[in-house]
Amino acid sequence: MESNMAMNTDMYPLYIGGKRVETNKIVPVFHKYTGEQIASIAWAEQCHVEEAVSCALQTFRDSTLAPYKRYEILLKASSIAEQRREELERSLCREVGKPRKDAKGELDRVINTLRLSAEEAKRISGEMVPLHATEGAENRIGFAIRVPRGVIGAITPFNYPLLLSTHKVAPAIAAGNTVVLKPAPNTPIASFQLVEILEEAGLPQGYVNIITGGAEAGEWMLDDPRIAMYTFTGSEAVGARIKERSGLRPVTLELGNNSPNIVHSDADLGKAAGALAARSFHNAGQACIAVQRIFVQKDVLQEFTNKYLAHVQQLVVGDPEDPATDVGPMISEKEAIRAEEWVHEALSEGAELLYGGKREGAMMYPTVLAKTRSEMKVNCLEVFAPVVTISPYETIEEAFTIANNSAYGLQAGLFTSDLNIAMQGARKLEYGGVIINDVSTYRNDVMPYGGIKNSGLGKEGPRYAVEEMTELRMVVLNL
Repeated sequence: MESNMAMNTDMYPLYIGGKRVETNKIVPVFHKYTGEQIASIAWAEQCHVEEAVSCALQTFRDSTLAPYKRYEILLKASSIAEQRREELERSLCREVGKPRKDAKGELDRVINTLRLSAEEAKRISGEMVPLHATEGAENRIGFAIRVPRGVIGAITPFNYPLLLSTHKVAPAIAAGNTVVLKPAPNTPIASFQLVEILEEAGLPQGYVNIITGGAEAGEWMLDDPRIAMYTFTGSEAVGARIKERSGLRPVTLELGNNSPNIVHSDADLGKAAGALAARSFHNAGQACIAVQRIFVQKDVLQEFTNKYLAHVQQLVVGDPEDPATDVGPMISEKEAIRAEEWVHEALSEGAELLYGGKREGAMMYPTVLAKTRSEMKVNCLEVFAPVVTISPYETIEEAFTIANNSAYGLQAGLFTSDLNIAMQGARKLEYGGVIINDVSTYRNDVMPYGGIKNSGLGKEGPRYAVEEMTELRMVVLNL
């Protein structure tokens, strides 16, 4: 659905160099629960992408923003985000369909990520290089400094539009770069809000430029050699495309997962069941580290399953703006239908429905399956929906093998009271993060976050993102 006229809702043109740039094509943004139109966005053409990159590059070359000033801006932005909490939370409920509880959690993390990025702006340093260790270099002094890469091309997904934009933009600013930001077209409002907050905090115009549009806008960004680095969160297929097209330019890719969570027989089953049930269906399962595959030692399978289902049955499904709601709609009815089809396919192939399986429009109710096989889509692919499978295992070695039987490797959870088993998991589970006695969804924004295998390349988290977004420059003084 599209129109060539502005509509009677909030209108978001492109934002380039501090200017609102209109385009010929206008596309609506919908409330994900009610379906009503809440905004309109401009649809970029190739000339707009080129203009945004030109602006970002010129701003970078002219930049005089000292590290301490970057710190002050990002810290003030953190404070402004806190002051605007009510508005930002409600906006996330509407444009994402995110329950208020989850929106609050996203805001908490946005505020923290801005603060952490502010601190990193002051900590960028280099290292001395002992050139004198080589004969003939006695009169030379060598050191390496970290310098910003230039223009960062940032592409963000729909599921955490404010947080994931912050995880890309804030470290880029802290490191001294400029940004061309392309948000997901179905959840663009959060990116405009972020840039508005940053500029209110003192960030000069031109440091962050917003391009809204479809996949072709991302392709045009990849075509532009003036973009020094790409940072992307999204699907495995698009991530592979970006890596293929980026050439020798660095990329950070945060991609998919089908997160395993292992519950061993010596675990606190009540704690494990409560934590897993609480985090299996947050954001309607639309998180790359969402609980998807639960493996339970067979001797405690029934006891765990009963405790888990008792928690799941208490979850409230409905209007995301209602503070009582635990599970809201998926991003679209199309995606909910796709998830429902995967569930029905598993059931037709012998899986057992323990709970849920119901869909109403974009609302996919929490669904728990048993007796699934590893090759079923609900196990081997990223379901990205409120769908969980529970499977038994005999030995912990078998559990590690099953968990590793995946093309993905982002994060895994392991519940055990045995330190030896915990350390075995840390070494043997082939994942970028291994979370002991908590769910795979745990992410503290200060930690290095990123996967292996088809789950991506590079690390996020302000300190680690700053390292990705800077390069070492060697300096040699011949005295």
